[in-house]
Amino acid sequence: MEVTHERDARAGGLHSPDSVLHRAAERLAQQFAGMVGEETAERIVFESYAALARTAIVSTHLPSLAEKFARDRLTALAQSRGLIAKPVPEILYVCVQNSGRSQMAAALTRHLGGDRVHVRSAGSQPAADLLPDVVTVLEEMGIDLSEEFPKPLTDDIVRAADAVVTMGCGDACPIYPGKRYLDWQLGDPVELDLDGIRAVRDEIRQRVEQLLVDLATTES
Repeated sequence: MEVTHERDARAGGLHSPDSVLHRAAERLAQQFAGMVGEETAERIVFESYAALARTAIVSTHLPSLAEKFARDRLTALAQSRGLIAKPVPEILYVCVQNSGRSQMAAALTRHLGGDRVHVRSAGSQPAADLLPDVVTVLEEMGIDLSEEFPKPLTDDIVRAADAVVTMGCGDACPIYPGKRYLDWQLGDPVELDLDGIRAVRDEIRQRVEQLLVDLATTES
């Protein structure tokens, strides 16, 4: 019986969050070799997991989401240090929960901007998931948000951004010199019906179109 318990414990350990996260950190340390150290990769993976776990309702896919989030953070860190080139402008959208306005803005920017820009989004107090009606109004435009999830605002992604657009998150976003900061006053989808969210979507689209023009003018 003791042998069985030991075998079960070892098997469970192979699939425990810690062991999965350690393996993720090893993969990322190899991917970013020469840019960040192994300790930094591991710290960011575990930090990312802990941050996402605070609001997660279901933890089944949390380690894989943490690895994805950590990879983006490490990319941003390397970009801010000049170790990874930024061939196109980096835009960061920030709202409170990263479940509505900032997700719509990021998705619309990817849709309209294509490979002319790179986009990130974050929340000062991220929610557990995207708002269903936000997903619906973007699906109406053929935009799929199934791979997106709310992410916390971190210093590394702010440092990597060229333009930071805030949406009702107050002073949560740190200010760094040399970046373009905009604050878009928009209705909060949490408080709106489907038609109201469509109106916010359409307003965001207009603002994104203008931002893309402004960034193209700045870059040229």
